[in-house]
Amino acid sequence: MTDPYDSRDAAPENRETLLSLDVAAHEPAHNQGAHAYVPGGRRRRERSRLPGCLAALVALAVVVGGLYWGVSAGVAKIQSLFGEPEDYPGPGTGQVMFEVAQGDTISQMGRNLKDAGVVASVDAFTDAASANPDSTGIQVGYFELKKEMRAADAVDVLVDPSNIVSAAVTIPEGLRVVDIVEILADKTDFSAGAFEKALDQPGKIGLPDYAKGDPEGYLFPATYAFGPKDKPVDMIRAMVRRWEQAAESAGLLDAAKRLGYTPHELMTIASLVEAEGRGEDMPKIARVIYNRLETEGYPTNGKLEIDATVNYALGRNLGVAISPEDLAVDSPYNTRRYAGLPPGPIEAPGDDAIAAAAAPAEGPWFFYVTVDLRTGETKFTEDYDEFLTFKAEFQEYCKTSDAC
Repeated sequence: MTDPYDSRDAAPENRETLLSLDVAAHEPAHNQGAHAYVPGGRRRRERSRLPGCLAALVALAVVVGGLYWGVSAGVAKIQSLFGEPEDYPGPGTGQVMFEVAQGDTISQMGRNLKDAGVVASVDAFTDAASANPDSTGIQVGYFELKKEMRAADAVDVLVDPSNIVSAAVTIPEGLRVVDIVEILADKTDFSAGAFEKALDQPGKIGLPDYAKGDPEGYLFPATYAFGPKDKPVDMIRAMVRRWEQAAESAGLLDAAKRLGYTPHELMTIASLVEAEGRGEDMPKIARVIYNRLETEGYPTNGKLEIDATVNYALGRNLGVAISPEDLAVDSPYNTRRYAGLPPGPIEAPGDDAIAAAAAPAEGPWFFYVTVDLRTGETKFTEDYDEFLTFKAEFQEYCKTSDAC
């Protein structure tokens, strides 16, 4: 390669000028007068090493820069892999009964909690446990947790022995308050009288104002985990709080405004739906109730004619068959005798019944008959004669079935 600063490649008349410029530019000031001569009288200049050094420095910078960005990308990748573990924001929903078994390690608890849908990741739980000095003292037992909890919140529940469940009580749908009290007294260490005393304190148990102090229909059917320090008022309050969740989920207040009823009336309708139907038929039964309430004259003169209300008026199990004598009971709960809704709920409706009352199906029906008690098959009609046909079908079914 030709050196652009080599005077030997220049024209003869320019050699001295280039030589002078070359020496002035590249030789130290104290050495500028001491040039070496080559044979023939030409001076030999020392070639500068600066361009080569600059090239080496540039190459080194490229290598170092590449290494830096490569390392930075690697660090970022590692940080993405080993950053904060996945965690739910909380506070969580629903109810999960979680067991800490004998011999469970923190890691095993974390795996079980993740499988149960309580925490988002095992690492989030183990990190939260490591940060809590009381986590080494988690005791064996059952704890009531929620779905999708923040890991630290789950740890806080587990480290407190007062949260260990001492009684798990299941309240089925469709029970009256008197039936619920009987179950609570049987499954806990408290008497029926203690629960009745709690029920007489509507403010403490959290009943809505529109219930007017009557807990019927507002003790939600579910499985409850009661701790060793829970008193009857705490247990009843937990049931009312669970009802609040169901009512909010169904949009009870907005539905009442939209349909032209009070929230208490919607809860009453929900209890009737619970008494009369099941599953996918519930919205249709709700519509039958609304159609009867909102239609004057034929076919029912505004009467609901629901047998379960007659049994409620008589203070007995709602599923008992009624007699002609029973129909004569003079009670505002007797919908065979009086038009319109009864004064309040007759039993505890579950999620499906509350949802059906808040969002009834669309249809013209006034009548329905469950023609198969085992399968729950129910037929709907707006025609009274067809209703009589369905009724005859049910009576024929009862001749060969012991379910009647």
